[in-house]
Amino acid sequence: MAQGGTDMLRILITAFALITTPLMAQETVVVDLSQNRVEITATYSGSNIFVFGAVKRESPLPEGAGPIDVAIVIEGPLETVTVRKKEKRLGIWVNTESVEVHEAPSFFTIATTRPLEDMLNEGDRRDYAIGLDFAVRPQGPTEENIESFAQAVARIRKDDGLYSERESIVNLTEDILFEADISLPANLVEGDYNVRVYLIRDKNIVSDTTVGITVRKAGLEVWLYDLSRNSPLIYGLLSLLVALVAGYSASEIFRRLKH
Repeated sequence: MAQGGTDMLRILITAFALITTPLMAQETVVVDLSQNRVEITATYSGSNIFVFGAVKRESPLPEGAGPIDVAIVIEGPLETVTVRKKEKRLGIWVNTESVEVHEAPSFFTIATTRPLEDMLNEGDRRDYAIGLDFAVRPQGPTEENIESFAQAVARIRKDDGLYSERESIVNLTEDILFEADISLPANLVEGDYNVRVYLIRDKNIVSDTTVGITVRKAGLEVWLYDLSRNSPLIYGLLSLLVALVAGYSASEIFRRLKH
């Protein structure tokens, strides 16, 4: 390419950067949670996380800019899941194939201001794992049909209440303030959860931020869990003692009721 053509290309690239950068940088998201820790006790039956925040603007929006949208994704610790395929052979259902699906969130939910397909392009949904179709993201060398097994994981966990998509539950006020009340199920696993919040305009992500939630066992459950792992003999003897006491107490109650 001639020197003049190279200089012209550099000028065009610089001009494009100057035009687009202020638009992308003028909006950022500030977010907070009602609680950053969830304790799982014997009576835990689920909880709610109140997510709220604001859009911070450094300069006025250009004319013709579309409305702002918000997507909130809560994702649990990643796991490796073995998925088995069943087929009917000679009238009997048998396992014919199994695949290990990596990078499967133990919990995944997304809340939005409106239907996701209407507010964000498919490329960003896939790249940022926004939506149930992209919740499970196989990594590394995989079999050709790994996508179907990954989708099977999402379907199973949706049926178990661990995966969900909640459209139009994020309340947005004056294109500045947003809030959403998101419920967490009782069957959470321990670990560190990420809350990812995305600002979306004209079907493109303009800003995002992440905050964390810690989910841990609490109360008697922690003591019993640690005892079972660190002192299995004592845990076994204690379990036997509890069973004997419970059996003796039940027999005494029945004996007295007979009299």
